Amino acid sequence: MTVHFVGAGPGAADLITVRGRDLLARCDVCLYPGSMTPTDLLAYCQPDADLVDTANLALEAIVERMADAHDAGRDVVRLTSGDPSLYSAVAEQMRRLDARNVPYDVVPGVPAFAASAAALKRELTVPEVGQSLVITRVQARSTKMPPKETLAAFAATEATLALHLAINHVERVAEELTPHYGAGCPVAVVALATQPGETVVRGVLGELPKLVREAGMTRAATIFVGRVLAAANFPDSFLYSSARDRANQPESL
Repeated sequence: MTVHFVGAGPGAADLITVRGRDLLARCDVCLYPGSMTPTDLLAYCQPDADLVDTANLALEAIVERMADAHDAGRDVVRLTSGDPSLYSAVAEQMRRLDARNVPYDVVPGVPAFAASAAALKRELTVPEVGQSLVITRVQARSTKMPPKETLAAFAATEATLALHLAINHVERVAEELTPHYGAGCPVAVVALATQPGETVVRGVLGELPKLVREAGMTRAATIFVGRVLAAANFPDSFLYSSARDRANQPESL
């Protein structure tokens, strides 16, 4: 049998992929992060499936549950919030499953930054304004950041930033980014994207702490910083340009 790491998406039950939904519907065991998984999503599971909330389980206990289910010939879905490739802690779970020769696969999900951009109705790569997106977080009680991956280092590029796990550190974020972007740089914060209680605020970097405080945001938020958030007078993309030679274009751009 197989362990399926499935990205649950940003929260709304209908934003899980069809593949993920179908795996939930036929799995025997579902491990899910209780604090971040809506009950509507678990409703896709069969009535007699074993549902295991991992919110209060240590890593070894989680892996033990998956391995035991595999040994018993039972299919397992391991739900992660958003997409497994970002801040999901699946790497250490995979490492331990590899050591036990337990097979697994991965089903991607809608990441929080993408759901948040949709709530903002903004493209994050705008011609000649911003073509790069840096997805990062701040150093807090979690594991250490690599020494060169600092907010100041990323801000020096003036690329658009998508900050996770930073909503309770907005004073520090504003302080470290303002010298590079300027206090008037556009910012936006989306909390609980796609979920009940979704909240969106927009403003400028110098007012970021005030905006977050007045909105009462304390968890599950993505902070965006960059000029693309207010871009208006920018050139059209070459993708659909009338000047493009479509008859003789190469197979890929």
